[in-house]
Amino acid sequence: MAIIRLFYGTNTYNTEHVAQMIQQEMGDKLSSVTDIADAEPEDLASCDALILGTPTWNYGELPRDWENFLPKLDQVDLKGKKVALYGLGDALGYPDNFVDAMAILYQECKNRGAEIVGYWPLDDYGFLESRAVEADHFVGLVIDEDNEPDRTPERVKKWVEQIKDELSVG
Repeated sequence: MAIIRLFYGTNTYNTEHVAQMIQQEMGDKLSSVTDIADAEPEDLASCDALILGTPTWNYGELPRDWENFLPKLDQVDLKGKKVALYGLGDALGYPDNFVDAMAILYQECKNRGAEIVGYWPLDDYGFLESRAVEADHFVGLVIDEDNEPDRTPERVKKWVEQIKDELSVG
């Protein structure tokens, strides 16, 4: 069975809470869930696929823990490794840079040769701009716990069903 691990960065409980929801939906397909502040490069390197989560902080920035970890990504061979992303944002408070931090992770992983999976439709989100939009979709699952927490369980469930197929762990 493929070794899939989830790593998240957070400044509040929301991103961790979504990680726990993903873990519940993935069941035994997910090997572990770790705060990126507690991770080492070899933790990411030792698995077959990754799920990475981040909130967008301030005006389109990564949280400090992800900022601190990014230079360590150079020690991880992501070539051909499947990576699914999820991002949290506030579409009403920050409509001009909605989930931009997820776009930063996306670019960092893509630049290192990762195969990105888990693209998510733009439907049903109200925002002005996002760097996390590519063509006609988001580069990963988008969650707005600030304004739409009631939609989170359904979105997580559908996305996990999707990435199970894309990560080949059915």
